[in-house]
Amino acid sequence: MEGLLIGLLLPFAGTTLGAACVLFMKKQIPSRLQKALTGFAAGVMVAASVWSLLIPSIEMRGGEGLTAILPATIGFLGGILFLLFLDSVIPHQHIDSSLSEGPKSHLSKTAKLVFAITLHNIPEGMAVGVALAGAMEHNSYMPMAGALALSIGIAIQNFPEGAIVSMPLRSAGNSRGKSFLMGSLSGIVEPIGAMLTILLASVILPVLPYLLSFAAGAMMYVVVEELIPETQEGKHSNLGTLGFAAGFALMMILDVVLG
Repeated sequence: MEGLLIGLLLPFAGTTLGAACVLFMKKQIPSRLQKALTGFAAGVMVAASVWSLLIPSIEMRGGEGLTAILPATIGFLGGILFLLFLDSVIPHQHIDSSLSEGPKSHLSKTAKLVFAITLHNIPEGMAVGVALAGAMEHNSYMPMAGALALSIGIAIQNFPEGAIVSMPLRSAGNSRGKSFLMGSLSGIVEPIGAMLTILLASVILPVLPYLLSFAAGAMMYVVVEELIPETQEGKHSNLGTLGFAAGFALMMILDVVLG
């Protein structure tokens, strides 16, 4: 039970600690550091998608050939299509862009920025919830240590993400307190989504391989659609690449050592 609670709260704690940077830092995050941190987050998410979600999904299904890979393939593609749908129906605006995405609305830029990060956090919350549910029901394929490794990895990449959200909000004229609160709340969807998934664990057990790969597809959509392009635009793209490598290696190590 203790491991379950830690796994639920760690990602949100990472976002909150990152958002707290706005309380102590006066200036915006340097572009070089932001590139490296964005790349780091992308690396963590790609490694987590492979080692913590797709591989357990394939192993859990069992069988050989097409039978073994079909659930992972269907779930993966479904996760990408789901995030594509959310991306098109939720108004949002990314930090480094002056253009809004999704349907037209009268929401403030601040609200759209938070919605953009919330979109990123939805698949992460799903991933943690599905991994913890898998650890509770299928410990031989998804040990609790492996689920906690995923939670730790997402918490680590959420720290810079929280800062990347709160600092621009402060630069846009919001108070430190409001910037911190908005940055923190952008990550609240993760424990909520994870808890709902766990509560439905007994119901979703037959389709758990599909859900693991679904979460992987959703995270990969965020990486390919948003994070990678952000690291490669403008100057210092090499820092984004190095950050990606560091994040990927760290998440791979965490999953193999702890899982």
